[in-house]
Amino acid sequence: MKIVFHRDYCRVYSSDPAAAPGRLEAILEELVDCELVEPRPASEHDLELIHTREHISRVRNMDEVYEVALLAVGGAIMASEIAVSGEPAFGLIRPPGHHASPGSSWGFCYFNNIAISVERLRRLGRIRRAIIVDIDLHYGDGTANAFAGNPDVTYHHVALGRSEVFLDDLTRFLESVGECDIIAVSAGFDRHVEDWGEMLETEDYREAGKLIKEFSERACEGRRYAVLEGGYNHRVLGRNVRAFIEGFE
Repeated sequence: MKIVFHRDYCRVYSSDPAAAPGRLEAILEELVDCELVEPRPASEHDLELIHTREHISRVRNMDEVYEVALLAVGGAIMASEIAVSGEPAFGLIRPPGHHASPGSSWGFCYFNNIAISVERLRRLGRIRRAIIVDIDLHYGDGTANAFAGNPDVTYHHVALGRSEVFLDDLTRFLESVGECDIIAVSAGFDRHVEDWGEMLETEDYREAGKLIKEFSERACEGRRYAVLEGGYNHRVLGRNVRAFIEGFE
């Protein structure tokens, strides 16, 4: 499985926890045997697939943030392109994106990486029906807002709770949605017992990845990708991402 990564994602572009020094390095240490592929920045046209020009202008005025945020969107786009060709991919990107709505953003997010990547495939006619599963601790209001009222894109934030609740909700959701053209995952790791959520074990991320993989193989010819959202305890973050990837690949 390909890991989409650019060295500039390690830049400390702000003072928030998602941009903290050492965060992505902690994940890379666990992925030394994985194939890394380097993305290009997204274009402003890509951003406009989801965001208003006013919102783009506001972020453009944050020089350090804007450059890295364009690259994060580009990473999600590359992961989606790999996935639609039939190979799973994981976007090891930052800033995260699921709190970025068309005209606003918060929660360490600026542009909605996963929403833009899905909408781009739709506009190009590469897919019609998409499923977005969010395993982050926090509800991805930006993603939900981006596709509100769109019957061809289903967003699901997996229920909060410990292992049994989490995995049961994910299983029931995947059994309910039927066929699609691709499944995308907002992969946050802040539910872990040693992170903000204090809910999940490392093994739960492996099982979640496996459930999504199995769904993709029966529902959309294996087309699946994930992009990094939250996860803030550097001591456990790398092994949680590794576990998810091992289930997902």
